[in-house]
Amino acid sequence: MSATEAHYRPAWWNLAARRTLRPVFRGLFRAAYRVRLTGLENIPSRGPYVVVYNHVSIVDPPFILSFWPTHRIETVAAVEVFQRGKGQSLLTWLYGALPIYRGKPDRQQLERLVTVLRSGWPLLLAPEGTRSHTPGMGPGWTGLAYVLDQVGEVPVVPVGVVGSTDAALRAALRGKRPRLEMRVGRPFTLPPLSAWSGPRKRARRLNTDLMMYRLAALLPPEYRGVYAAEPPAELRPYLEEVA
Repeated sequence: MSATEAHYRPAWWNLAARRTLRPVFRGLFRAAYRVRLTGLENIPSRGPYVVVYNHVSIVDPPFILSFWPTHRIETVAAVEVFQRGKGQSLLTWLYGALPIYRGKPDRQQLERLVTVLRSGWPLLLAPEGTRSHTPGMGPGWTGLAYVLDQVGEVPVVPVGVVGSTDAALRAALRGKRPRLEMRVGRPFTLPPLSAWSGPRKRARRLNTDLMMYRLAALLPPEYRGVYAAEPPAELRPYLEEVA
């Protein structure tokens, strides 16, 4: 389906694969980790919304998607994941993830994400655009702020993942069962870009950082990375409720 089409729907076999694989992966995660889930009551029960999460390792997307209350949620994956020819690319293809250029999506890819949300589907992605491998978030890319500005007041649901480091994965594979947490924060909506002074590029950066600071509030200090710093004064009124 092209990005210009007005409606989006995943293939039936992608939906069937999700139904089949989710309980399998939940069992694997519970066997390998001590799983803890908090804030599930914050997840909207219907309609489009965007889930943003911190991306530490390969563990994060399947962990979140396995324990999310519904299989009817879309996600993105870097284009190169589809080209690796390994288990990761097969699972990504089976799920029906949308390919995107890492950190620098083109306009067509962004418009497809707009179509997904306008068609009523939730969307999960990591604004950092890449894995950090160790705790500490990097800057979020502003493409998501563009997408959200195109679709209007779609809720953003921040999800903090703790314990998904490469070191924890190695421990899990040795049977140590480290703790793995998913912390779901309260949904919020971004102000319109017109609420900020200056050019739209600056407004998209401020909205992106607002999302990232809301996400950082769910994480331990060592996971916050560049968002451990004090937020700009303009953002503080939007962050007071989660301080």
